[in-house]
Amino acid sequence: MIFKITYQETKIRNPKREETKTLYLDAGTEIEARHLVEQNTPFNIEFVQPVDGKHLAYEQKNPDFSLTEFNK
Repeated sequence: MIFKITYQETKIRNPKREETKTLYLDAGTEIEARHLVEQNTPFNIEFVQPVDGKHLAYEQKNPDFSLTEFNK
């Protein structure tokens, strides 16, 4: 399943809406997706949301859409 993860690039500063970024990740569960991001980045995760069907089709229309892969 594809997950949309919104995050801040650092855990040090207070989150600012204007600095929220997004990445997309293919993982089995929301817990696995969160774990992969926490283990491979210094990001402050705000929200993990599964996307499928029409929602996924809409997200894929964005030219910046790409799946993030982490080396295991």
